[in-house]
Amino acid sequence: MLTVENISIKRGDKQIIQNVSFSVSDGEILGILGPNGAGKSTLAYALMGSAEYSPDSGKLTFDGRDITKMPIDERARLGITMVWQEPARFEGIPVMDYILLGSKTKGEGLAADCLEKMRLSSCDYTNRQVDRTLSGGERKKVELASLLAMRPKLAILDEPDSGIDMLSQDAITGLAKDIKGYGGSVVLITHEEDVAKIADRVALMCAGLAFKVGRPDEMIDYYKNKCKPCPTKHYPAKGEAK
Repeated sequence: MLTVENISIKRGDKQIIQNVSFSVSDGEILGILGPNGAGKSTLAYALMGSAEYSPDSGKLTFDGRDITKMPIDERARLGITMVWQEPARFEGIPVMDYILLGSKTKGEGLAADCLEKMRLSSCDYTNRQVDRTLSGGERKKVELASLLAMRPKLAILDEPDSGIDMLSQDAITGLAKDIKGYGGSVVLITHEEDVAKIADRVALMCAGLAFKVGRPDEMIDYYKNKCKPCPTKHYPAKGEAK
């Protein structure tokens, strides 16, 4: 479904992403695991098409179509969507209406089902508004429910580096499984081993490189025992990971 070929991104004099390559198959959850500052969120923005993160080199292909220079709105129409770490804030919209904003299918039944899948009781939100009365965790789950209602072909789930509680983390992993369940694909970006466990494959990122890809258990073990204790950020030599 998605092929990333040697993309590099530089901001000012700083190289953020360097020659990153990987692919995502139909119905696959690909985990991107790495420490804070590894370039994971930059990669997410580049995949979604944010203008500030357009690759300086390399190629992105989605369903056989070159999307490297394609803007966000066109990628969205192709079925690509993303959970932003800091989403746009909409105030005063009924929760059920908000969930269905981007969905081709309408009806409170769908909205209720998506809420329940995000571990929220739909009956508690029938008359609620998206406003300051919702906690941060509730807003995040309502956002995830709205993404599920869209039924994207490819979802980019960028988990915040901090400030996410266990219930919201559980909702993110549940969302990834639900998308995979109907045949969609997921790029699941995280620094938490427990989140990465649900992936079909995991790519490790360090200093802007996706330097090692493999089974979740192998990559998580490597991350815990070699990446986490590593005191410096470095660029591994081609073909090796230190």
